[in-house]
Amino acid sequence: MDNNEAETAALLDAFSQQISAIAEVAQKRALLTGTGFTGDKRVTVTVNADGAVIETKFSSDIDELTYDEIAKGVTTAAQRALEDVGRQSQELMQPVTDQRAAMPKLHELIDNLPDLDSQAPTLPAASLAPPNSPERTGTEDAAPTFDDAEDHARWTAERRTGVTDSGW
Repeated sequence: MDNNEAETAALLDAFSQQISAIAEVAQKRALLTGTGFTGDKRVTVTVNADGAVIETKFSSDIDELTYDEIAKGVTTAAQRALEDVGRQSQELMQPVTDQRAAMPKLHELIDNLPDLDSQAPTLPAASLAPPNSPERTGTEDAAPTFDDAEDHARWTAERRTGVTDSGW
């Protein structure tokens, strides 16, 4: 076996090991859960590895909070749970990522092939802003609008109040 054949065999073996490691990590990741809670621990949320909420718990004194406070607590706890499971997933993947980084890149093996990894776009972090917030609608710097304002003339015509109103 010449040097090129030996290098190719070693590369294929490393690739096969990487595929096996990825499959093993994928199985372990499927079992991960992340948990987050509010600062006062009145709300606890657990998510699976995909970020789906699988459990929500309230403390026995949750009734001391308003509905708005509970809603905000659930949102905060869910976001913290997602951060937790994301951190765990990253830690689980780190050995595979390190092994991949040590392997030669395709452009290093094939002459005149561009480095495709360097051309891949970087995905921005997903927004945590609520629906219809200025960050999501792209109107962060826009002047406030009054889309739900009532037309005064129509409102006045519909409100006929007084002793001459037919409803008397």
